[in-house]
Amino acid sequence: MRFMIMHKLDETVPGSYQPTPEFLALLGPFMEEVTKSGVMLAGEGLRPSTDNAARVKVTDKKTTITDGPFTETKELIAGFVLVDVRDKAEAVEIARRFADVFAQTGLDVEIDVRRVTEFEDITAG
Repeated sequence: MRFMIMHKLDETVPGSYQPTPEFLALLGPFMEEVTKSGVMLAGEGLRPSTDNAARVKVTDKKTTITDGPFTETKELIAGFVLVDVRDKAEAVEIARRFADVFAQTGLDVEIDVRRVTEFEDITAG
Protein backbone atom coordinates (compact mmCIF):
# COMPACT_ATOMS: atom_id res chain seq x y z
CA MET A 1 0.00 0.00 0.00
CA ARG A 2 1.20 3.45 -0.80
CA PHE A 3 0.75 6.24 1.73
CA MET A 4 1.59 9.92 1.52
CA ILE A 5 2.91 11.41 4.75
CA MET A 6 2.45 15.19 4.56
CA HIS A 7 3.69 17.69 7.08
CA LYS A 8 1.93 20.99 7.41
CA LEU A 9 3.10 24.39 8.46
CA ASP A 10 1.58 26.00 11.50
CA GLU A 11 1.69 29.42 13.13
CA THR A 12 5.09 28.67 14.71
CA VAL A 13 6.72 28.02 11.32
CA PRO A 14 6.64 31.01 8.98
CA GLY A 15 5.74 30.42 5.33
CA SER A 16 9.32 31.13 4.30
CA TYR A 17 10.78 28.63 6.77
CA GLN A 18 14.12 27.21 5.74
CA PRO A 19 15.39 24.14 7.62
CA THR A 20 18.14 24.82 10.13
CA PRO A 21 21.41 22.86 10.05
CA GLU A 22 20.29 21.19 13.31
CA PHE A 23 17.02 20.04 11.74
CA LEU A 24 18.79 18.75 8.62
CA ALA A 25 21.36 16.91 10.74
CA LEU A 26 18.51 15.02 12.44
CA LEU A 27 16.43 14.57 9.29
CA GLY A 28 19.25 13.25 7.10
CA PRO A 29 19.90 9.98 8.94
CA PHE A 30 16.17 9.30 9.31
CA MET A 31 15.52 9.83 5.58
CA GLU A 32 18.55 7.68 4.72
CA GLU A 33 17.24 4.88 6.94
CA VAL A 34 13.76 5.00 5.38
CA THR A 35 15.30 5.06 1.90
CA LYS A 36 17.58 2.09 2.64
CA SER A 37 14.62 0.12 4.02
CA GLY A 38 13.18 0.20 0.50
CA VAL A 39 9.81 1.68 1.43
CA MET A 40 10.42 5.31 0.46
CA LEU A 41 9.33 6.18 -3.07
CA ALA A 42 9.77 9.96 -2.84
CA GLY A 43 10.33 12.67 -0.28
CA GLU A 44 10.46 16.38 -0.87
CA GLY A 45 10.16 19.67 0.93
CA LEU A 46 8.06 22.30 -0.81
CA ARG A 47 9.16 25.85 -1.46
CA PRO A 48 7.41 28.63 0.46
CA SER A 49 4.17 29.96 -1.00
CA THR A 50 6.05 33.22 -1.66
CA ASP A 51 8.11 31.42 -4.32
CA ASN A 52 6.20 30.81 -7.56
CA ALA A 53 3.07 29.41 -5.89
CA ALA A 54 -0.44 29.60 -7.31
CA ARG A 55 -3.82 28.26 -6.31
CA VAL A 56 -6.39 27.25 -8.93
CA LYS A 57 -9.98 27.08 -7.71
CA VAL A 58 -13.21 26.24 -9.53
CA THR A 59 -16.48 27.47 -8.05
CA ASP A 60 -19.77 27.41 -9.96
CA LYS A 61 -17.89 26.52 -13.16
CA LYS A 62 -15.69 29.62 -12.83
CA THR A 63 -11.92 29.23 -12.51
CA THR A 64 -9.99 31.62 -10.27
CA ILE A 65 -6.21 31.71 -10.08
CA THR A 66 -4.54 33.28 -7.06
CA ASP A 67 -0.81 33.81 -6.81
CA GLY A 68 1.00 33.17 -3.53
CA PRO A 69 1.85 33.90 -0.85
CA PHE A 70 -1.05 32.31 0.96
CA THR A 71 -1.96 33.58 4.40
CA GLU A 72 -3.53 30.42 5.84
CA THR A 73 -0.23 28.72 6.68
CA LYS A 74 -1.85 26.02 8.81
CA GLU A 75 -3.37 24.56 5.64
CA LEU A 76 -0.20 24.56 3.57
CA ILE A 77 1.72 21.37 2.98
CA ALA A 78 5.41 22.00 3.67
CA GLY A 79 6.66 18.65 2.42
CA PHE A 80 5.87 15.01 1.95
CA VAL A 81 7.18 11.48 1.96
CA LEU A 82 5.63 8.80 -0.25
CA VAL A 83 6.08 5.27 1.08
CA ASP A 84 5.08 1.78 -0.02
CA VAL A 85 4.42 -0.23 3.14
CA ARG A 86 2.49 -3.28 4.34
CA ASP A 87 -0.25 -1.37 6.16
CA LYS A 88 -1.38 1.88 7.76
CA ALA A 89 0.35 1.02 11.04
CA GLU A 90 3.74 0.96 9.32
CA ALA A 91 3.03 4.30 7.62
CA VAL A 92 1.93 5.85 10.93
CA GLU A 93 5.13 4.62 12.61
CA ILE A 94 7.22 6.33 9.91
CA ALA A 95 5.17 9.52 10.41
CA ARG A 96 5.66 9.33 14.19
CA ARG A 97 9.41 9.03 13.78
CA PHE A 98 9.37 11.91 11.28
CA ALA A 99 7.46 14.02 13.85
CA ASP A 100 10.15 13.18 16.42
CA VAL A 101 12.69 14.99 14.22
CA PHE A 102 10.57 18.15 14.46
CA ALA A 103 10.07 17.69 18.20
CA GLN A 104 13.82 17.39 18.84
CA THR A 105 14.36 20.83 17.31
CA GLY A 106 11.42 22.43 19.14
CA LEU A 107 9.17 22.77 16.09
CA ASP A 108 5.47 21.95 16.26
CA VAL A 109 4.15 19.95 13.34
CA GLU A 110 0.95 18.34 12.15
CA ILE A 111 1.36 15.33 9.91
CA ASP A 112 -1.35 13.71 7.79
CA VAL A 113 -1.03 10.08 6.72
CA ARG A 114 -3.22 9.36 3.69
CA ARG A 115 -3.52 6.22 1.62
CA VAL A 116 -2.93 6.74 -2.09
CA THR A 117 -5.75 5.57 -4.35
CA GLU A 118 -4.48 2.84 -6.63
CA PHE A 119 -5.81 2.24 -10.14
CA GLU A 120 -7.30 -1.04 -8.95
CA ASP A 121 -9.28 0.84 -6.26
CA ILE A 122 -11.27 2.78 -8.85
CA THR A 123 -11.63 0.05 -11.46
CA ALA A 124 -12.70 -2.83 -9.23
CA GLY A 125 -16.38 -3.79 -9.07
